[in-house]
Amino acid sequence: MNAIDAQHVQLTYSDGTEAVRDVTLEIPEGEFFGFLGANGAGKTTTIKVLTTLLKPTGGSVTVNGYDAETESRAVRESIGYMAQETSIDPELTPRENVRFACEAYGVSPTDRGDRIDDLLDLVDLADVADKRAKDFSGGMKKRLDVATALVHEPPIVFLDEPTTGLDPKARNRLWDYFREINDRGTTVFLTTQYLEEADHLCDRISVIRGGTIVASGSPAELKSRVGGAVLEIEFEDPDAETLERAREIAAESKIFDGAAVETTDEGITVRSAEARRRGTDLLVALSEAGFTVVGFNVRDPTLDDVFLEITGDGLDGADGKGEDSAVAEVAE
Repeated sequence: MNAIDAQHVQLTYSDGTEAVRDVTLEIPEGEFFGFLGANGAGKTTTIKVLTTLLKPTGGSVTVNGYDAETESRAVRESIGYMAQETSIDPELTPRENVRFACEAYGVSPTDRGDRIDDLLDLVDLADVADKRAKDFSGGMKKRLDVATALVHEPPIVFLDEPTTGLDPKARNRLWDYFREINDRGTTVFLTTQYLEEADHLCDRISVIRGGTIVASGSPAELKSRVGGAVLEIEFEDPDAETLERAREIAAESKIFDGAAVETTDEGITVRSAEARRRGTDLLVALSEAGFTVVGFNVRDPTLDDVFLEITGDGLDGADGKGEDSAVAEVAE
């Protein structure tokens, strides 16, 4: 059985905004799934539909075998949901926060003590279990939020940009916890602004643009779409005219056949299957044309390259009217 089965989901707001036009997702049990999209692409609306916070205007959604419209309460009882903003009470201790979550989810009183201890140990807060959360760092609060989302041992956990605003060390610690719950068999549905995060954690990724899925596959499969390695070249004191002239030389030369050439703030990038073998030939051509090269690197493609290739924009770029504003309007 798929943990999540969403077929041709649509959601149009009362003002006519089509936040989700046609989303189909089939996520097997135990998968670590990543959902990527620019602001306004439809990802936040989609996750709210899957967690029954919004009702779709078209299509069907089944979560853990329950129909999201007719069995919404059963869906909510069978999932964990960690929103972008932490939902813990800062005036309570971690132990009190987790105990409150146990009571809210109906965890048996006989199981609560062990469950609380296990979860605080999982998120590495056992040593501060009886200190007020208001004095915690952002990373500690996020980890406590993870614990409260797991009290009822849900088979699926939705993580909506869970590491936004954290420093790299705190982010990496949360990655470890997410991997651990997934290793235990929990299906994880992750939305994130950090493509490195999706690359490291996810078994499979879907990219949404304009309310529609435009690409799906494993990180390796998606990166293979870019078409070879990425050659990065930086110039001394580049200006717009210099960068454009360098781009034309790389694009019009016979060194690379059909390569994708882009300008950057410091130079140009060339994506080509021949990047590693013919990169030095381009350096010679640029040098003969009078360019002073101060940086040169050839690397494998990343999900950033994939996202740019698929959407033509960065992950934090807008795509039409922002869905977050539409969600806020509905909430009001």
